[in-house]
Amino acid sequence: MLLLQLHALREFGDVCRGKLRKLNLMKDVSVAIKTLKQGATEKTRLDFLSEASIMGQFDDENVIYLEGVVTKHHPIMIVTEYMENGSLDTYLRANEGNKLLDTLQLTRMLRGIASGMRYLSDMKYVHRDLAARNILVNKDLICKVADFGLSREIDEGDSYTTKGGKIPIRWTAIEAIDYRKFTSASDVWSFGVLCWEVVSFGERPFWNWSNQDVIKSIKNSYRLPPPMGCSDVLYKLMIACWNEEYLERPKFVEIVQQLAQFIQVPSRLIPLAKQRFVFVNHPDQPNFAQVTSIIEWLHSLQLDRLIRIFLNTGYTNLSQICHFNQSDFNDILGNNITLDEQTRLLDGLKRIRSQLVLISSKSLLPGEGYLV
Repeated sequence: MLLLQLHALREFGDVCRGKLRKLNLMKDVSVAIKTLKQGATEKTRLDFLSEASIMGQFDDENVIYLEGVVTKHHPIMIVTEYMENGSLDTYLRANEGNKLLDTLQLTRMLRGIASGMRYLSDMKYVHRDLAARNILVNKDLICKVADFGLSREIDEGDSYTTKGGKIPIRWTAIEAIDYRKFTSASDVWSFGVLCWEVVSFGERPFWNWSNQDVIKSIKNSYRLPPPMGCSDVLYKLMIACWNEEYLERPKFVEIVQQLAQFIQVPSRLIPLAKQRFVFVNHPDQPNFAQVTSIIEWLHSLQLDRLIRIFLNTGYTNLSQICHFNQSDFNDILGNNITLDEQTRLLDGLKRIRSQLVLISSKSLLPGEGYLV
């Protein structure tokens, strides 16, 4: 008998921490217990059990392990291994600045996630909701892919097509948004966004943009800028994952190999010396090119004292503030700025806007930055 005794210790919504007594081990082990809410519809109940059925097929060190399912009692329960550090996004936000989470450690965590996704791809499954919120972290900082509510087995054409339902726009590939067609390659796109989340310590992809702005932007070749301190090789990997041609994106087996190489030669993970990248056609903003980081820009204006304020409010690249006016700066800085400093900020942005031009894919030479 697998389940003999369950004691809920701490409840968080419909997920509890509990104890599972295994007769073969004669001891209790910590588990996570996901319960079906009372009053759930029949469709919700079937979806809940379907997720458990999918999880039960997996056995990989980087995929969450299903301990069992309880159906004879109410509420119905899915019991999985317990992950001490919870979801990856929450863990990263709580530990930003932790010296243990240097670029090398973050890369190790990304490699584990990529390995789990390689396994799912080999099992002919698409996740469809790969994001930092759906990765769990244990006490040893091992990351495991979880939350298979949207996961589906792919057909003989190596794809799954849905006729409806919600999709996580900020993490979803272009072809999946347009045609509702999901493949391992669309999961690779999502992995690129997840990489961005990890390096930025849980920052929200595309910040406070609307879903329509996100869709418009990526269709106009805009890609997320590199987070502060991002290494060149990791950002190149992200860009490769966001290739508009899904057949040209790297496979998960290749991503695992690349990340393993970076781990073996940590010197390759040094941060970008100077963030100079191309951004194209962000909605409601002028076209702009070769934009430096906010740190560099404020330093050039001799406004270094404002750097910490901008970073604490989530602004790291000029691409995020290129459209700002006086009111926007007031919202961020309040009374922490003099009239002279405000004039320097606005004049500085005006000079940048006057120099911005749209750069075509043929006008950027190799080595001049990333055209995305």
